[in-house]
Amino acid sequence: MDTVLVSLGCGVIGYLIGSIPFGWVIVKLVKGIDIRQYGSGRTGGTNVFRVAGFPAAFATGMLDFGKGAVLVLVLRQLLPSLNGWPEALAGIGVVLGHNASVFLRFHGGAGGATSVGTALALWPLGALPAFVIGLFFLFVVGYASLATILACLSIVGVFTVATFTTGAVPIAYAVFSWAVMVLTGIALRPNIARLLAGTEKRVSLSDKRVV
Repeated sequence: MDTVLVSLGCGVIGYLIGSIPFGWVIVKLVKGIDIRQYGSGRTGGTNVFRVAGFPAAFATGMLDFGKGAVLVLVLRQLLPSLNGWPEALAGIGVVLGHNASVFLRFHGGAGGATSVGTALALWPLGALPAFVIGLFFLFVVGYASLATILACLSIVGVFTVATFTTGAVPIAYAVFSWAVMVLTGIALRPNIARLLAGTEKRVSLSDKRVV
């Protein structure tokens, strides 16, 4: 069995699974519209919330959170002896697919929920700070983009330190952390510019829907 080919194949599978646009499907079912035409144009939970309300956003967030996590857990059982590369590349593929879905002409979300969900499946203890940070900055501070950025930075920091100091996780997981940081950074470039300019919009349960 060729380890490299198997791991790359898992990455492709991850991309296809990540490309499933749950937010687009849910908004289409609930509102009968294409979410890409409203708000930020993204298919993630934040834009779904602004377009279709909290229940639709919650369902989207949970599904986006779970699609990477479930795949990682399945691959860990099927391919336990390949030093974490199948799970790591599959996780990268899931986030890439979520952000640039092949089914939506390479549109998608920003990868926050998917990145954290996948990281939790890879190493629950190491990803727990990212989960807490993400929830705090989303629901208390109110900036979804900042929540995603800081959660991913936390994953990078903890996974990298653990890999090169204690050896608690394989190097493949550190590679995963840096890759998803790059992917989310690319997706959030407009948000980062607005954060720096002080014009980024907060998320609030009292927000009026876009449509």
